[in-house]
Amino acid sequence: MSREPGDLAASKALTGQRVLITGGAKRIGRAIALDLAAAGARVAITYRESKFEADQTVADLAAEGSDAFAVKCDVSDEASVNAAVAEVVQKMHGLDLLINNAGAFETAPLEQITAEQWDAMFATNTRGPFLVAKAAHGALAAGSGRIVNIGSLGGLHPWPTHAHYCTSKAALHMLSQTMAKAWAPEISVNCVAPGMIAIGATDAAYEHLAAKTPMKRNGTPADVAAAVLFFATAPHFITGQLLAVDGGLAL
Repeated sequence: MSREPGDLAASKALTGQRVLITGGAKRIGRAIALDLAAAGARVAITYRESKFEADQTVADLAAEGSDAFAVKCDVSDEASVNAAVAEVVQKMHGLDLLINNAGAFETAPLEQITAEQWDAMFATNTRGPFLVAKAAHGALAAGSGRIVNIGSLGGLHPWPTHAHYCTSKAALHMLSQTMAKAWAPEISVNCVAPGMIAIGATDAAYEHLAAKTPMKRNGTPADVAAAVLFFATAPHFITGQLLAVDGGLAL
């Protein structure tokens, strides 16, 4: 992935910071990992099935000078989460920043969504961040840590063919605010809500949405990574905030 680190990344603003990114092997998670590494962070990523991509991302992170590694983890499984977080904290001798990025996405008419589909969506998108944050709480609270959750524009606006996805992300937005209030002042918690993010080739639907967007384009993983980097380097006093990265599409 070609990328142009922003001024914050170039300034090495995260030098010495220990970061865990769930679902960091590809797509948006990979972009976040690369930008945080470029800013000087030591980065650990989790993956569930994408070992090949995780290995490639770790190699690219190492090329940025990051002491990086990957850990297999199913964020919907408590035992898997606890083991993965414990391994990361042990290897890094602590944790400063958690990015809850791992997520699921699916299109289905509301009346056709099964209970199993509904539960699986919430298990990854809402239960997962809760479990990972809970497991990381002690390490983060020990050193004025930060959490950035990756929500969605779909958690702010209803998409008729994504009811289970939208509802799970709306719940994550509320979870982020609850975490911010419950875990202050030791831990700051914020949430980034991407809109339409173009990854690879796009179809007519993406082009239609780009035309409707005030900024006249869809977002990129780099746009989301920049928002995460903002929260990672902003004053610790900023907490409980939701930042939409949508080019104004929601307006």
